[in-house]
Amino acid sequence: MVTAPSKESILIVDDEKTVRRSLNRCLTVNGFDCEEAGNAKEAMDSLQSNPADLVILDIMMPGTSGNELLPQLKKSYPDTAVVMATAVVDPETIVDCMKNGAQDYITKPFDINQLVANIQMVLEKRRLELNLKEKRQVLEGKVEEQAKELQELFIDAIESLVGALEAKDKYTAGHSRRVTKIAVDTGLILGLTGEELGNLRWAALLHDIGKIGIDPSVQNKPGMLTPTEYNYILTHCTIGPGIVQPLVNDMIVEAIRHHHDSYDGSGLNQTVAGEEIPLGARILAVADSFDAMTSDRPYRAAMAASKAITEIKRCAGTQFDPAVVKAFLKTPIINSLKD
Repeated sequence: MVTAPSKESILIVDDEKTVRRSLNRCLTVNGFDCEEAGNAKEAMDSLQSNPADLVILDIMMPGTSGNELLPQLKKSYPDTAVVMATAVVDPETIVDCMKNGAQDYITKPFDINQLVANIQMVLEKRRLELNLKEKRQVLEGKVEEQAKELQELFIDAIESLVGALEAKDKYTAGHSRRVTKIAVDTGLILGLTGEELGNLRWAALLHDIGKIGIDPSVQNKPGMLTPTEYNYILTHCTIGPGIVQPLVNDMIVEAIRHHHDSYDGSGLNQTVAGEEIPLGARILAVADSFDAMTSDRPYRAAMAASKAITEIKRCAGTQFDPAVVKAFLKTPIINSLKD
């Protein structure tokens, strides 16, 4: 006898009963098993007795608001995905929610097709993370050599995910692989070998993995970003380490976390500067910036390589490590432009 796969469960947390019921009906029709809660206490009680795969959490609720409940919920149920719901989009609140563990947000009134698509994307990301977590537990029971071999296999799976993500966005297609090539060539000139070079390669490949959690409408905005939108985009530097941490070492995690840091310490929300920034991150900063400048973006055409090189040189000592810039200028891709 074949057992039917269990439905993925969703807890809808909203103080408005009509909103809960409407979402319940729509999501049930789309194959989800739904429960409801009208406030923070009901939500935590429901999760204790019936854990959910995903929670739709209203930001503005009487008493304990959704954004106040979020940290407690994620602490108690770290494997539960959370999608915030809001009638008024406040970018700063959304950024705080993403930093506290929310995977996405939806706006009222709901577009049911978009809602279902967002939920499916978040649940797919959750399945990947749980699979990686399970694999990590397997790795911990293996001898070191076997663990390294398996780790490579799992990182290859993430590499495939990077390719799939980039394939959906013509503006970033191939970006991670180009950055990897530039970063590794720069690392070789700086004398990196063996494990250090391997760490740099994986960090470069995975540096933008956190953009899984970034709203595509902001990421692909056909115009200049506002400061708040740019701050929101930068949350991928904190989302990414959380995704890859189960599989990679701390050097890779920290390179991803700090790859948007400025050498002089002037970067947004920056806590380290100069050589306190991991070398891998300093190399990624140059490689990432060069490829970004020489690629088309929704709000501008690609910059000529010669102008991008001039800009990299100009920012040596401020945004970029001068030693890394000097090595970058000796890489094959730059030398080929001089021929």
